[in-house]
Amino acid sequence: MQHHIANKIYHVEVLPPKQNSEKLDEDLERFDMKYRMVLDAGYCVCITDNSMGHLAFQGTELIEELDLPVDSDQIMIHLNTFHSKEDFDGILTTCIDRGVQHLLVVSGDGNERLPRLEPEEIGYPEVTVVTSVELLKYIEREYPGKFNLGVAFNPYEPEQHEFEKLQRKVDAGAKYIITQPLIGRNEIVDKMKGRFKLPVVVEAWMSKKLHLLSECVGYEIDENIEYDPIAALQNLHEIYPDCGVYLALLGYKTQFPLLKDIWV
Repeated sequence: MQHHIANKIYHVEVLPPKQNSEKLDEDLERFDMKYRMVLDAGYCVCITDNSMGHLAFQGTELIEELDLPVDSDQIMIHLNTFHSKEDFDGILTTCIDRGVQHLLVVSGDGNERLPRLEPEEIGYPEVTVVTSVELLKYIEREYPGKFNLGVAFNPYEPEQHEFEKLQRKVDAGAKYIITQPLIGRNEIVDKMKGRFKLPVVVEAWMSKKLHLLSECVGYEIDENIEYDPIAALQNLHEIYPDCGVYLALLGYKTQFPLLKDIWV
C-alpha cells in the first residue's frame, strides 16, 4: 500500500449493482464503464461488499461475469462477515485465481437476508461473533501470503475502544489502514498515525450532501451547509501528504476528470 501512496494512486470506490435492481443491464454497463475508467486512469478500483446491508453483487462475481481486466495492483475487494463459509472461501479462491491481492476486511452491515459466518465454521469457537479480527486471522491461516490485508479505522468511535480494536486487527495481520470519511484534520487520526506505523489511507467524502455523513460521525449535520468536495480533497492532501486517499461517492462526469490535476 505504501507503493500506492508513493505513486499517488487514488482508491476509487465503485458500488456494485444491487441484486434487486429493476434496470440491471444498465447498472452492469455503468459498473463496467466506471471500473474501466478507474483502471485506465491508473487508480485502484475499490468494490464494496453489500454496503449498508443492501444485497449487491460481489466484486468477484462481476469481474468474472463481465470478464473485466485485473491488474493486481489496481483492484481492492471489500470483504465482510456476511457470507456463508462456502461463498467466503469461493470469493477468496476467485481472488487468487484472478490475481486480486488487496482486500479491505471489515465486519460489515448485515440484514435478515444475509447469512453470517459462525465462529465455529472458521475455527474460533471461543468468540461469540465473527468480527474483522477473526476474518483476518482466518485468511492469514488458510491463505498465507496470498493477500495484502487492510482494515477500517473509525475516529468517531470512543478513542480508547477504537485504538484497542485497531491493535487487535494489526496483531491479526492488517497491513494498512483506511479511515472513515474525513472533511479536514482529525485529532484522533493524527494520534493513530503516530501510534501505528502502517500505511494510512484517508477517506474523502465526494458528495456535496454533507449531511449524509451524520450517521457516520455520530452527530447531526445541517443539510443546508455548503460543502465543496474538491476543495475538501485538496485540503486533505495538504493536511495528510504522507497518506493515500480513498474517494467515496465520486462524481464521474464532473469530478473524475479533475483528479489528474489535484494529487500532483
